[in-house]
Amino acid sequence: MRVKGAFQIGLLGGLGVLLAIAIAGAIGQISSVLIYAFAAIFLALGIDPIVQFLTRHRFPRWLAVLTVIIVILGAFTGIVLIVVPAIVDQFSALIAGIIAAFQAGLLDDMLDWAQATFPGLDWQAMIDDTLQALQDPDTYASLPPQLGGIVTSIIGAVGATAATLFGGFIIFVLMLYFMGSLPSLKSAMYRLVPASQRPTFIRIAEEIMAAIGKFVTGQFLLGLCNGVLSFIMLSIVGSELAAVYAFLAFLASTIPLVGTITASVTISLLVLLLDGPQTALPVAIYYAVYMQFEAYVLSPQIMNRAVKVPGVVVVLAALTGGTLLGILGALVAIPVAAAIQLILKEVVIPRQDAL
Repeated sequence: MRVKGAFQIGLLGGLGVLLAIAIAGAIGQISSVLIYAFAAIFLALGIDPIVQFLTRHRFPRWLAVLTVIIVILGAFTGIVLIVVPAIVDQFSALIAGIIAAFQAGLLDDMLDWAQATFPGLDWQAMIDDTLQALQDPDTYASLPPQLGGIVTSIIGAVGATAATLFGGFIIFVLMLYFMGSLPSLKSAMYRLVPASQRPTFIRIAEEIMAAIGKFVTGQFLLGLCNGVLSFIMLSIVGSELAAVYAFLAFLASTIPLVGTITASVTISLLVLLLDGPQTALPVAIYYAVYMQFEAYVLSPQIMNRAVKVPGVVVVLAALTGGTLLGILGALVAIPVAAAIQLILKEVVIPRQDAL
């Protein structure tokens, strides 16, 4: 090989590597935007069967989309009006209880107990330093290390909550756009495929999108069932936060595999802390029974009709998706597995059989 030719090959190879690095960096910078768009498309495909149902009953598409949006916003507003006042009332009661405890001298008793239990620490000096730091203009810099870590955690939690709310708003706006323009987007995508292969591509794509819609509907029904039954059960046992716990059960149950058990354990522990063991025991027994009912009756009936994916593949897909992309990955992993299974069945295997 000539030196000049080797130099050109090396130069082109180096430029290719640099271009690949630049593209990877750009994708990394816009990764959050791509995740938002992917989640919005996923939700739009999940809601599209409802829009199609309305259009089959002589609704114009714009009116069908508007009707679905109004129903979603109305349901969200109703949940906020029910859940938020209950949380505010409980938080206000907690603050009032803390103030009453301090006025009753509980702080002095706690200080005496801490000093007797951990005699090596000067608790009074730490409290004085903290109070002095809070009055200092440069408050955060002069806080004790222990309190500084707590403040950092609080600031991080507030920032994460704000980022989550902002992300949810962006996903909702993008979902509305995709819902309204889904037919035109699909038409444009289909025209990119060669005409000879277009009918097969359209058929497989429509089946994949239908599977996504059925999966989202199935997960929503599972969450709704858990939320309604949880509200009825918690209202019977007398929990004051029955609506809050039911909403938590509904949200968690939309997450495949781990959602229901996570909500069950969390709600049982919260009831134990806030309402006592006499209320927590029937709640724990109920969730132990309900998890078996959902795992062996509800979920197979709904999911088998939705995606028709073997149980082992469902578990592996959900675990893999959750590891890679968190909750969003766990949600989309099962429809992705169904899509891969359909492509293998309709495209890869027939080609292999034809060889």
